[in-house]
Amino acid sequence: MLKLTIRQKIYKVIFETDTPLGQRFDIWLIYAILLSVLAVMLDSIAHIHNQYGRWLFRIEWLFTILFSLEYLLRIYSSPKPLKYIFSFYGIVDLISIIPSYLALVIPEASYWLIVRLLRVLRIFRILKMVRYLSEANLLLRSIYQSRRKVLVFFSAVLVLSVIFGSLMFLVEGPEHGFTSIPKSIYWTIVTITTVGYGDITPQTVFGQMIATMAMLTGYSIIAIPTGILTVAISSEMKKERNNRYCSNCTQSGHDKDASYCYHCGVQLSDSDS
Repeated sequence: MLKLTIRQKIYKVIFETDTPLGQRFDIWLIYAILLSVLAVMLDSIAHIHNQYGRWLFRIEWLFTILFSLEYLLRIYSSPKPLKYIFSFYGIVDLISIIPSYLALVIPEASYWLIVRLLRVLRIFRILKMVRYLSEANLLLRSIYQSRRKVLVFFSAVLVLSVIFGSLMFLVEGPEHGFTSIPKSIYWTIVTITTVGYGDITPQTVFGQMIATMAMLTGYSIIAIPTGILTVAISSEMKKERNNRYCSNCTQSGHDKDASYCYHCGVQLSDSDS
């Protein structure tokens, strides 16, 4: 048996989740992410910042150093470092640590709004957790698989919004708050999505008729993206079940967390996939 190099050992711990060390690393990293995000949230509360700001600052830098070390180890151990750096998770990992370092070189007195924005950007560390949650990855795959259908749906909604918005601009006009077609389109989108801020309301009979049609259209189409994603998620779950089979009777279709075969009752192992 070949002896693993240090680089290969680090890769197995950081990138692979099917080993005990890898699973423990993932769990501790999730805890660290949650605690770091909690620290940022607490630091945004004025009286907590005034009383414990120094401790929260130290805690934040502790997490920044830990995540920086993790990021460097991922680059070092990855077989294709550039592919990881420019991947979605690589960019998220970089965004999660870079605000702390940028805040050191930006004078807080002159650019306090920018520094505050950089501090809030640390919340993006929560995206680091996605890679460790199989259910989240399933949802992301489902969204990716249905991206064209969702794009067509949103395009249709945009076309309807332009039509309704243009009609409202023509019927209501600037005197009733519909000062331009873009603002009328904004009103249409707000109405179709059933939000209804009430900052702009139709006053004429024809305008109210158009608003009624827009509302009914919103109720008619609001369930469409849910159906598209439901079908995609069902398809992905079916693929996962079909990928796991019993080594005794070779029957597939088992859930990912199933312990025993549904057909012969033999205990399933991790290799039965």
